[in-house]
Amino acid sequence: MIRTGAAYKDGLRDGREIWIDGERVKDVTTHAAFKPIVDIKARMYDLHHEEATAPALTYVEDNAVHSIFHQPPTTQEHWHAKRQGVDILLKDVGGVVTRVGDETIGEMWSLQDGRDMLAAIDPRFAANIDNHIKRVVEEDPFHVSANTDPKGDRSRHISERDPDMMVHVTKETDAGIIIRGAKYETAAAYADQAYLKPTVGAWTDEKESDYALGCIVKMGAPGVKHICRSGFAGRTNPDDYPLANRYDEVDTLVIFDDVLIPWEDVFFYRYTKAAQFVRGTLHRYSAYPYVLRLLYVADMMIGAALWNAKQTGLDKLQSVQEKLADLAVYREGINAHLTASIALAEKSPAGLLMPNQSILYAGRVLACSQLPAMMHATRELIGGQICVTPNVAAFEAEGTAEWLKKFYTLNDNWESEDRRKLLAFARDLVSSDYAGHRLAFVQFAQAPHFNHLAAVYKSFDFEGPLDFVRKTAGLSDKVKGSLK
Repeated sequence: MIRTGAAYKDGLRDGREIWIDGERVKDVTTHAAFKPIVDIKARMYDLHHEEATAPALTYVEDNAVHSIFHQPPTTQEHWHAKRQGVDILLKDVGGVVTRVGDETIGEMWSLQDGRDMLAAIDPRFAANIDNHIKRVVEEDPFHVSANTDPKGDRSRHISERDPDMMVHVTKETDAGIIIRGAKYETAAAYADQAYLKPTVGAWTDEKESDYALGCIVKMGAPGVKHICRSGFAGRTNPDDYPLANRYDEVDTLVIFDDVLIPWEDVFFYRYTKAAQFVRGTLHRYSAYPYVLRLLYVADMMIGAALWNAKQTGLDKLQSVQEKLADLAVYREGINAHLTASIALAEKSPAGLLMPNQSILYAGRVLACSQLPAMMHATRELIGGQICVTPNVAAFEAEGTAEWLKKFYTLNDNWESEDRRKLLAFARDLVSSDYAGHRLAFVQFAQAPHFNHLAAVYKSFDFEGPLDFVRKTAGLSDKVKGSLK
C-alpha cells in the first residue's frame, strides 16, 4: 500500500506535542514553519499514484503496490530504480529535500544484516527487525532517524553525567520498556516514526549498557515532545528567499519523557555489542541517498553560476570556464562514486546488494568536504550582486521599480525580473542564513568529517597496496608478521 498525501497529513493530526519559538503548534500541517515541507512530502506521496510517475516510483509484490524506495535492494536494477525515483521527486518539487524516507529504511537494512547478533540477545529482536522492514514496505510510513543525543559534558564519564543526556531504559514492563532522554532529529515533528539508536561512542564499557538501545518510536506517542528550532519558512518573502521558504526541513529536539516502547518495537537494549555493530554499519546503505542529494546541490550551483555568466557573456572568459569546470569536476566526482559503488556492489550478510563501502564512503568524504569550496566558487562566479540586490518589494514599489527595471535589465533576453529571480535564488543557495544552515547540516548530518574518514579507513582494502610495495621493493615475507 502507498498512502496518499492527504492520508499522510491526516496521520500527523494525532495530538502530538510540538513546540516552536515558544509556541505550542496546533496543527503541524498548517503552521507556517512546517506547511511548505509537509506539502512537499505529501506531494511525494501523491506522485506514487499519478499515471505519469507511478510506474517509475512503485513495484508490485504479492499483488500489492509498494514504493520503490522501500524495496530491499538485491540487484543493481533496484538501485538504479531508486536513483531514478529520487530524480523524479526532486525535479517535480523543484529543490533538494534530504529527508525523503529512502535514507532511513537503509539504516534498518543495516540492522537486518546483524539479525544473527540480535537473535543471540533475544530471538524476538531478530524477528522485530524483519517485521518492521516488512511493515514499512506495506504501510508506507514517513520514517526518520533519531540519532544524536544532547550528550552533556563528554569530558566526564557517562556515570557522572545527568542520565537523561542519553536515551536509556528506566524500566521493564509486560507491555514493553520505558525510556527517557532526548535525541535531535530532522523532520521528526512531521514524521510518523523514528528509528532510535545509539549515538557515537566506543561502547566498550558495560556501564554504558543502559544506553545501548535500538527501537522504533511513534512520533505522536504519549511522552514524546518536539522542541523545534526556529524555521526559515514564513519569516521572509518567498520571492526573496525561494529555497528557505520551501525546503526547510525543521530540526527537532525530541524529548522522551517516560515513553513506553512496546516489545514488538524493540530491536535491542542493554547490549553494547549491538551498539558497536550499529555505529559501525549504520550508513552502509543510507550514505548512498545522502551523497545523491549533494549531486543535486552541485547541479543547482552549476546552473546558478552558469546562468549568471551567460547573462553577461562572461562564460566566454577562460577564467570563468575554469571555475565552472571545478564545479563540474566536483559534480562528476560525486556521480562517479555513486555509479561505481553500485557497479561494484557487494552482497551483504542479509543477502542484500550493498553499495561498495570503500567507494561510497570515499564519495561521501568528497561530497561533504569539498562543498564549502564549491559554494565559494559559486559565489565568486556570481559576484557581489547577491549581496547588494534589493528585495522584491523594491522592484514593485512606485518610486523604485522604474529605476531597478532600468539597471537590472541587461538586454532583450535578460530583463530585470528574470535577473532578480536568479540573484535571489543564488543568494539563498550559497549566501543566506539558510545556506549557512544547510552547509552545517551537510558537514554533520551523518557524523563529522573525522568519522567519515574513519569509515573510509575501515572499509578500504589496504592489502593490495601493501603487497604491491612489498613485492616491488623486494621485501621479505617476514614483514607480513607486522600486519597482525
